[in-house]
Amino acid sequence: MLSKSKVVFKDYNPKQNFLFPPDLSELIQNNHPVRTVSAVIDGLDITNLLRNYKPGGTSAYHPKMLLKVLVYGYLCNIYSSRKLEQALKENVHFMWLSAMNRPDHNTLNRFRSERLKGELKEIFAQIVLYLEKEGLVSLQTIFTDGTKIEANANRYTFVWGKAIKKNKERIESQLEDLWNYTQEIAREEMKDTSEVTFKSMDKEKIKSVIETIDSTLKKKKICSKVRQKINYAKKNWPENLEKYENQEAILGNRNSYSKTDPDATFMRMKEDHMRNGQSSKRLTIFSLVPRISLSLIILCILTLVTLKPFLLILRILNTFIINLPTK
Repeated sequence: MLSKSKVVFKDYNPKQNFLFPPDLSELIQNNHPVRTVSAVIDGLDITNLLRNYKPGGTSAYHPKMLLKVLVYGYLCNIYSSRKLEQALKENVHFMWLSAMNRPDHNTLNRFRSERLKGELKEIFAQIVLYLEKEGLVSLQTIFTDGTKIEANANRYTFVWGKAIKKNKERIESQLEDLWNYTQEIAREEMKDTSEVTFKSMDKEKIKSVIETIDSTLKKKKICSKVRQKINYAKKNWPENLEKYENQEAILGNRNSYSKTDPDATFMRMKEDHMRNGQSSKRLTIFSLVPRISLSLIILCILTLVTLKPFLLILRILNTFIINLPTK
């Protein structure tokens, strides 16, 4: 015999009014990431950021509220100021963060591009020290990641350390040949000239030697090819040597770098565009980020949110970006 029981639904009346407005905090879980973002930013000292505001005029939105909105937006992969403006009207987490304030996209953009300019470094340093205080990271241990990540760099515009060395040696060798030729042609004029060392020469020294050669051979009958070589050397060699020295400074201990992305190094990989097992790569992401961005702040807050510390290379950040106190 079939049951004649009636289907029962839970009470549903979208037009039912609340006796009291709901507390947004009750709608958010206690362990939700938005609470972590709010707590971390509430603990920041933003004295320097407040100096970017001038008294007078209409009241401004609180910078901590705007910073919370931006940081939580990045955490949720929301980067557009217009989408953040929309989230402040529709998303309960953003509503809670902003305490129902609704800054428009222009306000968010001005805060991000003007007010925060130059302040992210200090904010990031405070968050890193907060992580250390909570015991989630240590400033004493260095972790490195050997993962190779293909750089967004032109594959055909690399500067090679061996090529720089070879070009410098070629200039020094050809300059020495010109000097010896000058001594043979103008032995009398060159007898009082001091001995010249053609190794590890700088721009000024090369320029001086070329001028001496040029002035000595100016009134001599010499081969046209030698005259062309002297004119070429006078015009190009000092500047070329300076360029090579600048390139060596960028290279450091590496063997190559890309002209379009000096942080990228030519390294061997299993698969690549040229199909020869090599391509331009970017190693150890943190050591190649000379600027503090909101993304780094998000990474630190993610460490708090997940309670699983990332392999932050804090010593490298300390060397390249900020001066963090160490124990």
